[in-house]
Amino acid sequence: MTGRPEDALVRRWDERLREGPTRRIAFTDGTDQRVLSAAARLAHEGLVEPVLVGDGDRIESTAHSVGVGVDHVEVVEVADVAGDAGMERALTIALHGRRHDPIPELLRDPLHAGALLLSQGRVDGCVSGASITSGEVIRSGIRIVGLARDVAMVSSSFLLVMSDGRSVAFGDCAVVPEPNAEELADIAVSTAATFRLLTEEEPVVALLSHSTKGSADTAGARWVRLAAEQARRLAPDLVIDGELQFDAAVSARVSAIKAPESSVAGTANVFVFPNLDAGNIAYKLTQYFARAAAFGPLFQGMAAPLNDLSRGCSADDVVAVAKITALQAAGTRFRARQQSGEAAHVVD
Repeated sequence: MTGRPEDALVRRWDERLREGPTRRIAFTDGTDQRVLSAAARLAHEGLVEPVLVGDGDRIESTAHSVGVGVDHVEVVEVADVAGDAGMERALTIALHGRRHDPIPELLRDPLHAGALLLSQGRVDGCVSGASITSGEVIRSGIRIVGLARDVAMVSSSFLLVMSDGRSVAFGDCAVVPEPNAEELADIAVSTAATFRLLTEEEPVVALLSHSTKGSADTAGARWVRLAAEQARRLAPDLVIDGELQFDAAVSARVSAIKAPESSVAGTANVFVFPNLDAGNIAYKLTQYFARAAAFGPLFQGMAAPLNDLSRGCSADDVVAVAKITALQAAGTRFRARQQSGEAAHVVD
């Protein structure tokens, strides 16, 4: 893993993880070869304690068949979770009668079992999604883990490491299709917090538009401008500006012409897109054309850290997301506000 721009950042994560207590991270795709390989590597490194959730016999059989040693990795049997009266009661309360499936059957689903282990504090974080859709992951998280009390909703961001080693964050690229001004402000503040946590750099936030400071007086531009005002009220200590075109957000020369009074002044490192289409397209353009390393989608706003894996992930990706989840756990106090996940829309 040496030589890539993102490796320096991952090494910093390792250093930070060594300084604190080891965090227990549950994996709900325990029969996936990539997850098994990542769990074995994490157990060997000792920076994160992996916990595989599922059918122990199937996990052991799969690991043996692919030649991965997981003898030193803890396995939580879903049958044991389903047979725990306290866990059954906790899931019944969390779901508020929204599901008609028998609760014990739901608890035999590793995704539900992992989310419940997280909600009950038996693990510090949870990683899912290698073999299921992102929508399933986020809906389970919202229903069972719940929302943090100081956010309006769950959103997501991607951390991208450019070829020159610079890190930037994009939000929202995976969850909220058409955010209103209030939601866009929440996305901006949450994405700034994610960027600061993972890079230890100060965020400079640009809310993007096709317009810069009224150059186009459209409803979309006015709504991004309103979102920037609301974001500043939510987080007055953050450097936030909008509406800005991308060139004004990243180029000091362009900013001096288009937005000479901007606090961002061409120095943005956190970019907030007006809708899901723009954000998702932009992160994939950056990943493939600029060959940036992309970490995410990283969920923001849950009461405890639960993150998603792309179904096309590698074992390296699984290890990185586990470490990110452990860093999020170090800064999270569990404060749940249960809310239905029926309206969640997530894209890979």
